[in-house]
Amino acid sequence: MAMTTEEPVLDGTTPLALVATASDTVGATAVAHPVASEGEVPADVGVSRDDLAAAGFRGEVGDTLVLPGHPAVRVLYGTGDPVALDRARLRDAAAAAARAAAAHDRLSLLLPGLLAPGDEAQAATEGALLARYRYGMKHDVAGPVLAFLTVVVPEGGSALDAARDGARRGATFAQATAMARDLANAPPGRLTATRLAELAQALAADPDRRLEVEVFDKAQLQELGCGGLLGVNAGSVEEPRMVKLTYRADVADPGPDGDGDGPARLALVGKGIMYDSGGISLKPSDAVHATMKNDMSGAGAILAAMAQLAALGCGSDVTGWLMCTDNMPSGSALKLGDVITIRGGTTVEVMNTDAEGRLVMADALVLATEATGDDRPHALVDIATLTGACLRALGPEVAGVFGTDGDLVGQVQAAAAATDEPVWELPVDRRYRRYLDTPIADMKNLGGEHAGAITAALFLAEFVGDTPWAHIDIAGPAQNDKDASWRPAGCTGFGARLLLELALDFRPPAGNPA
Repeated sequence: MAMTTEEPVLDGTTPLALVATASDTVGATAVAHPVASEGEVPADVGVSRDDLAAAGFRGEVGDTLVLPGHPAVRVLYGTGDPVALDRARLRDAAAAAARAAAAHDRLSLLLPGLLAPGDEAQAATEGALLARYRYGMKHDVAGPVLAFLTVVVPEGGSALDAARDGARRGATFAQATAMARDLANAPPGRLTATRLAELAQALAADPDRRLEVEVFDKAQLQELGCGGLLGVNAGSVEEPRMVKLTYRADVADPGPDGDGDGPARLALVGKGIMYDSGGISLKPSDAVHATMKNDMSGAGAILAAMAQLAALGCGSDVTGWLMCTDNMPSGSALKLGDVITIRGGTTVEVMNTDAEGRLVMADALVLATEATGDDRPHALVDIATLTGACLRALGPEVAGVFGTDGDLVGQVQAAAAATDEPVWELPVDRRYRRYLDTPIADMKNLGGEHAGAITAALFLAEFVGDTPWAHIDIAGPAQNDKDASWRPAGCTGFGARLLLELALDFRPPAGNPA
């Protein structure tokens, strides 16, 4: 996967022909062989355990050894202890193999045959494709794009059919993450709120995606009373956009609801700050400031996930709200001490213009919960690069998850575990709600120096009513300083696969009011 043009991709597709086959490696210029850290070395490797150890190859996950050959080189990749192998370890192992074959554009990847064939093919496909992703606008790109991947299973028959299905699923999941990465990596001068809305419209123009799109401009947002989004946008020369995406499941599929009333209904809200200068509360001009093109990663993850729902036959209705603007300082910008009115009438005193993500999402949370009848969601999930406090609490590899419904939080955690996009639950502790009190307005947008991730979640919780709700703070894992397995340096696309998995397996939480 690669991005080498000056525009973000529309659909995350790649010139990759992917198949799963029992023995065909014809045309590959590199063939990757799995080798465990325990047991006999497969005969087709042609090298003894002692010789591998002498070369520094132990067979642990992440180990690779490239051996010359004709017409294809051989890449040995470690899969670790066979008893401990799972999808996450295999995904990492396949990523290492694909990186070791970085000079080759046609790769055959032999699977170890220790897990269910579909699970193995999906995990290995995701690992290989995502590891070879890169984004760049250089004239000269180092190394070839991965143009062809063959996933090779040890046996045929039903295992081959399952592997084919798994490989297709893995490629689709990888495409979602690739699109999210492209969007977040795109320079902010090229990917404005207006441009993101145009990309969403282009995706929805493909009837196979079964997406409906509505784009709301500044005048329409004023009519809706979206004071959060409009307030943050006040300092920008670029207009804001709210994008509403709707995916409707096949009416013949009752979805996981199982109550005879049609598909389950999930609403997603994404922070789409196309560039975050901090506004009047200007950020320091440092390395973190330079990454703030990624502040729309939540909206990008939703758009990328929803673009693939139809391809995977999602049985739930899904609505996405993308709240898009940049946050800039100017003579017209939101000021500290200003009071804005969120959709629905809640007044907010702005104590820090760099706590802007919660303001734009508040409008969408209200709009999502105002839906009635067959459009009323059974649950609401938002995703955002929201707080540095969450990054400091959980580090750069784990997202925070908060929620008002244990069942829904559990579904988010299950999706995170399946995709290896890890989350850790933090409390929505009402004892800290008083930190948001102010004598001027209904609440303020900053809770003080302590418990910043929690008070941000408490702010958002004010706008969800009785709808089961979960909040995912991806401020940490949205950005990587350096390559790590299938997660590249730069914007990671974290959340796209998680949300896709969540939507595919979504069920209404018990006791939901919809």
